[in-house]
Amino acid sequence: MQIIDPTSGEDELIRLLLKRQSELNSLLEITRAINKNTSTTVLIQMLEVIMQNYLHIGKFRFLIEKEGGYSCISKYGGVIEHISVLHHACVKLKIKSPTALSGVTNPVLRDYDYFIPIYHKSKALAFVLIGDFNTSEEMVSNDLNFIQTLINVIVVALENKKLFRERLESERFHREMELAVEVQNMLIPLRVHKETSVEVGAKYLPHQNIGGDYFDFIRLNDHEFLWCIADVSGKGMSAALLMANFQASLHAWSAVEDDLTNIIDRLNQKVVSNTKGERFITLFLAKYNEQTRKLNYVNAGHNPTILFCNGRAITLKLGTTMIGAFEELPFLNEGEIDLEPNSLLINYTDGLLDFEANGSKIWNEERLIDFVMEHHNLSPDRFNQALMDYLNLVIKGKPIDDITLLTLRIF
Repeated sequence: MQIIDPTSGEDELIRLLLKRQSELNSLLEITRAINKNTSTTVLIQMLEVIMQNYLHIGKFRFLIEKEGGYSCISKYGGVIEHISVLHHACVKLKIKSPTALSGVTNPVLRDYDYFIPIYHKSKALAFVLIGDFNTSEEMVSNDLNFIQTLINVIVVALENKKLFRERLESERFHREMELAVEVQNMLIPLRVHKETSVEVGAKYLPHQNIGGDYFDFIRLNDHEFLWCIADVSGKGMSAALLMANFQASLHAWSAVEDDLTNIIDRLNQKVVSNTKGERFITLFLAKYNEQTRKLNYVNAGHNPTILFCNGRAITLKLGTTMIGAFEELPFLNEGEIDLEPNSLLINYTDGLLDFEANGSKIWNEERLIDFVMEHHNLSPDRFNQALMDYLNLVIKGKPIDDITLLTLRIF
């Protein structure tokens, strides 16, 4: 007759209770670490300690979803497989619950005992492979569920860390854009300026809140003034700061330097020094003397200004290449023109010609000159508005870049 030891059942119950207590303690430690915002590295180290020392798992692989693929963030034991091979093997299983891998023919997976997936709805967030795992038949289901719960807690914590970083980055980006807009608004002068000898109208339309365009009108003395229109490469705070530095340099050098070529050369040196050749600026810089009626200008790789005078329109192209691209400008020429009374000058950035055309009409520099010929009698401000209305109603194009118009009537 078989003798049943009544204490064996009690011992098994005590072992089970102790095991459950250890599981709860492990989850508690992990949760505390997460609440303290412990680093990902430390969380993974804690997980590996639990896997090795408490559950006695000899081989472990932990893959987590990252940018459309999967990255192995924890591994120990056995021969380390290539991540792409491991990734494809896990994805092909399409299993949504902890599963034994006995009988699997895949050469990678057959070296493991169990496969544990972590899903959110229909999306696989993570996979875990464990091997060299010796546990009793009575406890295997409990152990696998515990591992799945533990991994799920860590995956959620890592996902929350990711979302928090993305939110901080988004907030930082938006604040940077706000600061860039504030900087740029301080740089952009009044849109309309009128004197007895000159009338200025300007229109600035940034494509996405903050652009890289810049324009300025500077009265030098009683009989001379200078203007500039420029396009800084790039967007955001760095472009705005470069623009601010450019404006300060332009004002400083134009106050002490009469020669436009010297001003351009010094501006180029300043931009190269500030950006190390990583950014550049195209610009049109001009100076007008009301006594001599001479216009001097330099076009530095910019869209040519259109001058309407005596019934014809010409483009002002003489100058140099963009500034900031070369330590020494390869060539530098200054243009000079005698202006007749009532001359109209249209300065613009390349955004004025860069449209996604929805209508049948083609829009280019030639069509812009035709428009100038037809509307040259308008005041600068009305000319700018008429041109924008024409683009919206006739060309029906969609702007793809910043648009800046700086139009001058010289009497």
